[in-house]
Amino acid sequence: MEKIIDEQKQGEALILENNTQNKRKLFIESYGCQMNFSDSEVVASIMASEGFSTTTNLEEADLVLVNTCSIRDKAEQTVRKRLQKYNAVKNSHNKNMKVGVLGCMAERLKDKFLEEEKIVDLVVGPDAYKDLPNLIKEVDAGRDAVNVILSRDETYGDVAPVRLQSNGVSAFVTITRGCDNMCTFCVVPFTRGRERSRDPQSIMEEVDDLVAKNFKEITLLGQNVDSFLWYGGGLKKDFEKASELQKATSTNFAMLMDMVATKYPKLRLRFTTSNPQDMTMDVIDTMAKHKNICKYIHLPIQSGSDRILKEMNRQHTREEYKDLITNIKNRIPGCAISQDIIVGFPTETEQDHKDTLSMMEFVKYDYGFMFAYSERPGTTAGRKMDDDIPNEVKKRRLSEIIDLQQKHSGERMAQFVGQTVEILIEKESKRSDEQWSGRTTQNAVAVFPKENYKVGDFVNVKIDSCTSATMIGNAVGYSENN
Repeated sequence: MEKIIDEQKQGEALILENNTQNKRKLFIESYGCQMNFSDSEVVASIMASEGFSTTTNLEEADLVLVNTCSIRDKAEQTVRKRLQKYNAVKNSHNKNMKVGVLGCMAERLKDKFLEEEKIVDLVVGPDAYKDLPNLIKEVDAGRDAVNVILSRDETYGDVAPVRLQSNGVSAFVTITRGCDNMCTFCVVPFTRGRERSRDPQSIMEEVDDLVAKNFKEITLLGQNVDSFLWYGGGLKKDFEKASELQKATSTNFAMLMDMVATKYPKLRLRFTTSNPQDMTMDVIDTMAKHKNICKYIHLPIQSGSDRILKEMNRQHTREEYKDLITNIKNRIPGCAISQDIIVGFPTETEQDHKDTLSMMEFVKYDYGFMFAYSERPGTTAGRKMDDDIPNEVKKRRLSEIIDLQQKHSGERMAQFVGQTVEILIEKESKRSDEQWSGRTTQNAVAVFPKENYKVGDFVNVKIDSCTSATMIGNAVGYSENN
């Protein structure tokens, strides 16, 4: 499962502003995972070359694009509500406005979108964004346009993304697309296709460009970053058919991280998302080797029950996951770990639920992304398993999971009180225009008085207090990384 943007933030629009010299106006929003937000940067670049400038004003848009998520039903319902809003604006302000649906929901529903949502003119899957110029011509000619063909090799490595609403400090760099793991609950393999990796040279060129523009932090991004494997092109599943030379000169994820971290020792490096079955010791050792690789791993567990893990087709056991956690904590002291957990998966018993709670007690995750099971059409679970856990049971179990995670988050945050930590300033605090907000290497958020510091500075901050989500302190000077 992809890491999902916080539920409270999921409805926040990703609004683009660039290329104001162009004549046609584009309004675009993204929902769901980081990959969708990154993909919208690719779309913005492609559309800019076609004469579209972006606008924050929906009412003046000639073209509205919404980049969608299918991982849960709630995410899809959010998009449908937005389509109702677009329709109202179209009827009241701009009869000629065109509306397109991008991303995973477009891939899942395909032509049905045109039937179900009459306002939609354009349906484009995640691998078809380069076809947008042709599709726009079809729409301009008065015809609906659909392209949801999954690619075996598209990585958009040759498209320079437009950094949207950028703070100029942090950016995503996509390194892989697709997923081969076929978890029974997940639509990603069906909406994004098979795993394929991007040429390391193009990745390094994008990083070079970001560093030249003074970005201070990048996140290497993929549905399953640990599966990154470049051997000259092709799907990961075909690696065994590669030549001996290709295998000998291949680049895996640990090697890619080492390349970036070594070349730019003052650049903060993050990555997401990992799959426990694919995280190898060389990745952990590479993290331990480089100070600038952040001490934070998002490592979805989904369930602490071996029986449910098997039903989910997760290719790891409870004990294997615990061994991985132990190795991470031994080799990377102070490393923060976050989780994805699904409660109420088909046939989940109270004992299965207790196994998940006990796993949380073992790990004591710093953060979590917790959801009640939502049946997704087309998945193995959707086709072959009855959604047999009553909603009230799901809600109660989810509440117990959330309460325990909040307790652990508070305990983890409290460990920083009295310490001095390095913070990369990212933005103004939401609660006060007199404070900065930034993150530690462990991905923990801290706020502190602005003084004379600025966005993009690395600052040492003495932590005086905390909540379960935020540390509060005072700056004591620039860090050596500044």
